[in-house]
Amino acid sequence: MQFRLSNLPADIPLTTLVRLAKLRWRIEHDYREMKQALGLAHFEGRTRTGWHHHVTLVFLTHAFCTLQRLAQSPKDSAPV
Repeated sequence: MQFRLSNLPADIPLTTLVRLAKLRWRIEHDYREMKQALGLAHFEGRTRTGWHHHVTLVFLTHAFCTLQRLAQSPKDSAPV
């Protein structure tokens, strides 16, 4: 049995609480994907500006990949 502690108002619907609780898993999954597959942790520059450019490109790439994944219909992603 799992328990969650929340400081949200008492009148928040249960479905909203569940959605917000599951949001953490999505954030952790996306961060892991950006580090491993998209190179977020591979910056070897020396300037803060370079780091910001690198992070911006990784985030944009992740957004593009996510939109492409969402645009595919379930039939397109099923193995043949």
